[in-house]
Amino acid sequence: MEIKGQEVNQLPIYKNECSFEGYDAAILMKETAKIRKLITKRGTMEMLIPLCCSTKPVRYKEFRRLMKGISSKTLARRLKELEEGGILERQAYNEIPPRVEYRLSSKGQELVESTITLLQWMKKWSNSKSKSKS
Repeated sequence: MEIKGQEVNQLPIYKNECSFEGYDAAILMKETAKIRKLITKRGTMEMLIPLCCSTKPVRYKEFRRLMKGISSKTLARRLKELEEGGILERQAYNEIPPRVEYRLSSKGQELVESTITLLQWMKKWSNSKSKSKS
């Protein structure tokens, strides 16, 4: 990849080591800003949970049932943002009453897998301060 005449290294694949030596932190932060803004919005991560707990698509009314404390307007906005971001796939059926189902895209599945890994890391290291002294 090249940005304004300077070559930028592609991100390395994680292999039980982490080295970003030679990377420009400002460029990496800019590249991740869009997804970071999306997944840190209220309710976004919670919306992915029903989708990763089943191979079946999730209907809008199921999200409404599970997402207590989030307005219908916010829920609809988040679903649209996730669809536009390529995280969700939306299927609308020409039925009465209307039926809309959502499922994770391949990109969304990878996001959920990465999030689960992060949650496992948080659980591992949040249980004891003595682990950080090892």
